[in-house]
Amino acid sequence: MKVDIWSDIRCPFCYIGKRRFEEALSHFEHKNEVEVTWHSFELDPSMKTQPDKNPMEYLAEIKGQTLQWSEQMHDQLTATAAGAGLTFHFDKCVVANSFDAHRLIQFAKTKNLGDQAKERLLKSYFTEGGNIADRATLLQLSIEIGLSKEEVDHVLQTDAFTENVRSDEATAQHLGIRGVPFFVVDQQYGVSGAQMPDTFLEALQHAWKEKEKIDAVNHMTPEGTGDACGVDGNC
Repeated sequence: MKVDIWSDIRCPFCYIGKRRFEEALSHFEHKNEVEVTWHSFELDPSMKTQPDKNPMEYLAEIKGQTLQWSEQMHDQLTATAAGAGLTFHFDKCVVANSFDAHRLIQFAKTKNLGDQAKERLLKSYFTEGGNIADRATLLQLSIEIGLSKEEVDHVLQTDAFTENVRSDEATAQHLGIRGVPFFVVDQQYGVSGAQMPDTFLEALQHAWKEKEKIDAVNHMTPEGTGDACGVDGNC
């Protein structure tokens, strides 16, 4: 069974949702038969990287609010993340465009390291204050998860995997996805947002039951050899 997830590295609820989904999956009876695929989604494709600014300052500016208001908002997010076992340091975070990081994840998927790349980038951004638009940073993170320095360097210096990112985003638009994280379970059931683990587990269980029904129908063996008409019109 497949689970497709659209998310952005800059999205705090995407990291929280990842943890909650992983908790649900750990309790799912058929977890070893679930294939998870990460898909690209940029919350703000036009965002300019500003290494000297953190998200609290950035949000206050774009919303026309005070820094104190923004800090309170981010404090609430930090508490929510802690409940999922995550440590957020918004004061260290760097306002950065996520496009190259998405290209890196697309490349990592070809090496069966998509989840590792996603996790490492999220941790770098939210916990360590890494600049996810900085190619030296991306290269170092790639090496840490086992990717080839030479291959990653080539990806970052070219437009490789740009079409993969754009294709994911086009699919998201077609599906009507306007916010992330967004989970599609078995190509049928959509779960929007960083839901609690019980909600994810319920979706997995429901999708699996429906899958079993379909599989049962597809594997029915007709008994007997009575007269019948075929799809080619012959009777």
